[in-house]
Amino acid sequence: MTLTLKSLGGAGTVTGSRHLLELNGQRLLIDCGLFQGYKALRERNWANFPIDPKSIDAIVLTHAHIDHSGYLPKLVREGYRGPVYCSRATRDLTEILLRDSAFISERDAERANRLRYTRHNPAKPLYTTADAAAAIEQLTPIEFHQDIHLAIGAKIHLRRAGHILGASTIEVSWGGKTVVFSGDLGRYGDPFMFDPEPVARADYVVIESTYGDRTHPKLDPMGQLGEVIGRTVRRGGTVIIPAFAVGRTQLILYHIWMLKKAGRLQNVAIYLDSPMAINATELLCDHLDDHRFSAQVCEETCAIASYARDVDASKAITSDVMPKVVIAASGMITGGRVLHHVQAFGGDRKNTILFAGYQAAGTRGDKILKGASKIKMFGHDVRIGAEVASLPALSAHADADELMTWLKGFQDRPTKAFIVHGEPEASQALNTRLHQDLKWQSEVVAIDKTYQLGGSH
Repeated sequence: MTLTLKSLGGAGTVTGSRHLLELNGQRLLIDCGLFQGYKALRERNWANFPIDPKSIDAIVLTHAHIDHSGYLPKLVREGYRGPVYCSRATRDLTEILLRDSAFISERDAERANRLRYTRHNPAKPLYTTADAAAAIEQLTPIEFHQDIHLAIGAKIHLRRAGHILGASTIEVSWGGKTVVFSGDLGRYGDPFMFDPEPVARADYVVIESTYGDRTHPKLDPMGQLGEVIGRTVRRGGTVIIPAFAVGRTQLILYHIWMLKKAGRLQNVAIYLDSPMAINATELLCDHLDDHRFSAQVCEETCAIASYARDVDASKAITSDVMPKVVIAASGMITGGRVLHHVQAFGGDRKNTILFAGYQAAGTRGDKILKGASKIKMFGHDVRIGAEVASLPALSAHADADELMTWLKGFQDRPTKAFIVHGEPEASQALNTRLHQDLKWQSEVVAIDKTYQLGGSH
């Protein structure tokens, strides 16, 4: 039989990455993410998985972000019992993210029931902390740059993808074909993460397209960050930075550390208000081989902020009227403690909401960035009157030119490239560049369509 590819998520959108390879009735799933953004997408998380979870033989994660790992607890609850392979840093980060995701899901359901702003009676969490703990038990760490032979006859090989700690590209050799999954690629020349490693050969390439239709500005993100914080502080305001707990939070802290060393932010209090981000930041020093920071830089970067480890400390930040910087998850304002800070500070024009990462369509972050004067949180509208700023140069995602740089690293032209993980315009723009610039055969993947990976060069 022929090896096939089907995307059960992460096609036509930047979330819910789930890519299925199948051969002779055996199944290998690449990533197992949650859908985020528009309500119609989020509701897919509640639907039955498109295939029987018990029929999946193994899962491999490209990285820990919740849109690539966050469905695992539900899949395990529904019967998946196989291994979940990933890099060591991804294993550690995924544990943090899954526990946090489950906690938020349970807390949101409890709050919705208590305050009665739900049409469900009662509201239930998508999954529980016990479900997350069960999924974590199945995480199986493997090393970079080693061939791992699976029981189904497939061979997998991880290379560094940049992006965040532990992020990997995945090479799958199975049924006489080689398929390479990019996962989410990082930036070239990033001060924190290593460059994405090139891959020499593949029969098929599955490439993300988050920024497939744009390039990041060639600006100094540290200088921009200093300017935004500086002008907000001068008017007596607070800067709220909705940050992805894994990746950009650590880079933002590094830039703030550098700005303070240069004397630019001497008297500004910095708060990190996200238990998940605190734990992820403290992991930096445990995985020195996974990033560019030395042990000393790790320690000094981690020490630059005051950590709000509990709810009382978080409430104290909200009630503090002094100028300050508050970094809190989640990065797209879909949950977490940042909601309370946006509620408290978002209505006052002396404050600033500063975005430092991608905002998926339909999320609260996307709406604010597009100029919404109010957003719904906790069952009611919250006014947005603060300055809204964005630092796309701080993005952890490769832009269109950087995606092409990685693709040009293949020494032989693949049979075909499949484009995933992007909004339709971004995916189509990358598809056009592949045709025009590289003369590759390529296609934007359609959700749930089966692709035959047959033929030869």
